[in-house]
Amino acid sequence: MKKLNTTLIYVLSSLSLLCCCIMGLGILVALPSFLIANKKLKEAEEFPEDYEAEDIKAMKTAKTFALVALGINGVWFIYNLYSLATTDWDTFMEEFKSKMEQYQQ
Repeated sequence: MKKLNTTLIYVLSSLSLLCCCIMGLGILVALPSFLIANKKLKEAEEFPEDYEAEDIKAMKTAKTFALVALGINGVWFIYNLYSLATTDWDTFMEEFKSKMEQYQQ
């Protein structure tokens, strides 16, 4: 019997949630985790006799977690794009400088 390992999916999805704060760039980590989980599930559904039912259920849960992480990162990425597109660049830079001065103190 083959084993479906969900560890990579959970690690990548969790990492993507941490990277979400960096302009939504966690989407670059969340998308591969979702695609890997989807590929493994299709493989398991094609040959169900090679995998245990518990492993398939665990992979479905990992795929759901990856999808949620992908959704959160996607929304945050779109919000950041919208914010950059609609905000005046000078205003953005002034706010950035003020935040940097706060962190330096």
